[in-house]
Amino acid sequence: MTWNSTMSSGYSSLEEDSEEYFFTARTSFFKKPTSKVTESKDVEKDRELRTEFSREEIRQRIELYNSVTKDYLKMTLGRTDVYTGFIKVQMDLRRPVTVRGGQRGPEGEAFYLPRGAINTLHVSSVNTVKEVIVALLNKFTVADNPAKYALYKRYRREEQVYVCKLGDTEKPLFLRLVAGPDLDTLSFVLREQQTGEVMWDAFSIPELRNFLRILDKEEEEQKEAVIRRYTNYKQRLQEALQHVRALS
Repeated sequence: MTWNSTMSSGYSSLEEDSEEYFFTARTSFFKKPTSKVTESKDVEKDRELRTEFSREEIRQRIELYNSVTKDYLKMTLGRTDVYTGFIKVQMDLRRPVTVRGGQRGPEGEAFYLPRGAINTLHVSSVNTVKEVIVALLNKFTVADNPAKYALYKRYRREEQVYVCKLGDTEKPLFLRLVAGPDLDTLSFVLREQQTGEVMWDAFSIPELRNFLRILDKEEEEQKEAVIRRYTNYKQRLQEALQHVRALS
């Protein structure tokens, strides 16, 4: 289901639900160093002044899109001006999410979704960014408030990669149609809202408890790793000391 990647986690529609697999936390949910990507709000504004086309323009663009796409995820124009197609969204969540129906009861359980996984959604030209976010969270049975997340577009211009947050009312399929199927030209990424420091007040008590459980587990793992490392180092020093004494 991915364009150029082997990492994928299935296909779904805005009207469909599907089972997914989750991975428990292995790394901290605190902010990690990011690659050199430029945050931009208005870099492509001049290229996206138009937000709609005539039916004939839509038909021509869909024909061109379908002729150059390298997979079978094509767009279809309906009897009205509404058209349907597919968008791919990369999951780039750094903090755990709370999943409904977890084994820990009604509180749910916190998981790290696999970063880099790409999900395919079947959407229409009237579906908004907000609806896409809700559909993605429902697909993973995430109980968190959709307002905690944002959909970003990532695009390349003159060897520079830009990332721009999309507004809730923007139409991802329209952007896909305008940009074409090439992911280097445009791709979508789901992330947490970029508000600087972590807004702990936005999380529920069960979520915070799950975070504490994750931190306790990671703390124990780090302690065990440090103890093993220094135990091995001490053993090597003792062996070296015994070797020196044997030669003297």
